[in-house]
Amino acid sequence: MKLRGLALLPAFALLAAQTAVAAGAPSVKTLATPAPATVTVYGGMLGAPVSSTLLGTNMAAWFDITQSGITPPLQAAGITALRWPGGSESDLYHWQTNSSCGGGYTDTNSTFDNFMNDVAKPGKFSISITLNYGSNEACNGGGDPAEAAAWVAHAKANGDGIRYWTVGNEEYGSWEEDLHANPHDPGTYANAVATGYYPQIKAADPSALVGVVVDGSAAWDQIVLSQAKYDFVEYHYYAQGPGNENDKWLLADGAIALADQVAALHAELAAAGRGNVPIYLGEMGSVYTNPGKQAQSIVQALYAGFSLAILARWDVFRSTWWLAYGGCNDASSGANFSPSLYGWQNFGGYMIFSDGTPEYGCYNATAVPRGTPLATARAYQVMSHYIRDGERIASLRLGGSDAGLRAFAVSRGTSYAVALFNLNEATTRTAEISVDRLAAGSSVQLVRYGKAEYDLSKNNVWAPPVSLTSGAWHGPVRVTLPPWSMSVVTLNP
Repeated sequence: MKLRGLALLPAFALLAAQTAVAAGAPSVKTLATPAPATVTVYGGMLGAPVSSTLLGTNMAAWFDITQSGITPPLQAAGITALRWPGGSESDLYHWQTNSSCGGGYTDTNSTFDNFMNDVAKPGKFSISITLNYGSNEACNGGGDPAEAAAWVAHAKANGDGIRYWTVGNEEYGSWEEDLHANPHDPGTYANAVATGYYPQIKAADPSALVGVVVDGSAAWDQIVLSQAKYDFVEYHYYAQGPGNENDKWLLADGAIALADQVAALHAELAAAGRGNVPIYLGEMGSVYTNPGKQAQSIVQALYAGFSLAILARWDVFRSTWWLAYGGCNDASSGANFSPSLYGWQNFGGYMIFSDGTPEYGCYNATAVPRGTPLATARAYQVMSHYIRDGERIASLRLGGSDAGLRAFAVSRGTSYAVALFNLNEATTRTAEISVDRLAAGSSVQLVRYGKAEYDLSKNNVWAPPVSLTSGAWHGPVRVTLPPWSMSVVTLNP
């Protein structure tokens, strides 16, 4: 049967079938496929610009960043931004001596200058720093703004090009180091930023941007947003608690809950008269501590890709996933390895690139070479074809048989990219994409990662995304969406 403008269909359909067979799954031809969904992109209805610094991840001073094979995998996965020196360690960490208070640990090789020279500059990453608010160098009082300003001045003198400096990490929480006389107090924090950190950082580098931490609660945020001085806010979001991981909930509701949190934060800023202040999602992940089986599965990968599309849609300018390297767990840690969770690994952990197990806490894990992109890193690789500087969010309508599908679109001038998520675990879907301002073009590109590729990791094969380019097209363009997959389709004029 000849379908108008669908010369692309046979290649994409064949590709899906080949992938399914390679993964040991039934051929796509044997699966009952619902009627196609329709995705209509409205090129004349454009929203906020997209920032490539959404494609970020955290690095930590406890991981030896001078090891080989660290930077190239980050680049290959499309990572553009890094945060340093890492989470709660930041409020213990003293950059000049590469040491920590309160029993914290820093790797002797992971000095700030080594991080810049071995990772940040070779990879041309945009860097954000979390400054120490919790402890002074003597470890007997709160953080010293002069120490922070000296760090800013050092980076400026070295030409490090760092613009984003956040004061403290999660200082609203009792788990965080805070040696001030009145710890975890929003008024104390806001005053320290307004009278100490902000003016001293600006004096050290007028181009530096100062961030404050927010947690989405009125008790902390209203005081900090009204009393501190700041250029951006930093928020952290984890979808689940340990032991309560649920695949179905994470895929259906996890990213939607994130969108609700970001919308509420925009409203808080508007109420404080600071509606134009940018939002940075400094940490994000599927579970806030002791990550297990789900953290290495296709489920977290899909959640990550879906969340990135949400963040672009909700006008977040920067995000950094927790964590690139240095967070491995195995079953001996008590992490969740329930058979109710999908996946094949005998290790979990925050890392989205292999540490080179069995290092860093994974003593019973299957060995995976250092730097191997794990499932969530593959999600970033796919989304790097969707999230790029210079794009703008485009409106779309998802219709027809759309159960379990999610769609997002961006405009690239005269071309368009559509991110499609098939959240059905066992059902192949199809979608017909059309653009109201682009009826035909020179080529279509597809990049896809899904359960079929991830399932190869059962045999310790960490497959890359599928990539395909086809020639001239006359819309609408139909694409095959295998079960539990994410795809980016780019229509070129």
